[in-house]
Amino acid sequence: MRCASAHDGRLATHDAFPMGTRRKSRELALQMLFQADLGQQPGDDVRKTFWKGRGDVEREVQGFADDIFRVAQDRSADIDKLIKAHAANWRMDRMAAVDRNVLRAAVAEMVGFPNTPRAVIINEAIEIARKFSAPESAQFINGVLDSIGKQLEASRAAQG
Repeated sequence: MRCASAHDGRLATHDAFPMGTRRKSRELALQMLFQADLGQQPGDDVRKTFWKGRGDVEREVQGFADDIFRVAQDRSADIDKLIKAHAANWRMDRMAAVDRNVLRAAVAEMVGFPNTPRAVIINEAIEIARKFSAPESAQFINGVLDSIGKQLEASRAAQG
């Protein structure tokens, strides 16, 4: 099923937005998580202040960013536990803040949007890390997310 996007006329499937829209949402979710993490701010405060300074953001972009952020906040203990378990020899507080929050956003998407292919989530996280973090971060993020994704998929298969 295909439908026209309400804002820009591009075609999108019923459950996905154009790739650029998703990437922008993921980047904004990362920035929100980074603000919450480094500023030690509650999620509601981050949402209020974050969007005030963003100007005119398309509804779909903001909505998906908010969805990722909300899952990351609501499931933060579970998400951090998964990251710790799969980031061998790395403590969360020793990871680069950008990397830590790229991982949180991607794991939140894996948990909250299980129909999005693991490879898509991982590739997007790697590209975002390349844009916002150090060059060596991509390999670290790839390994951790692939391991987490495999565990989540195995758990889903066993349950269903």
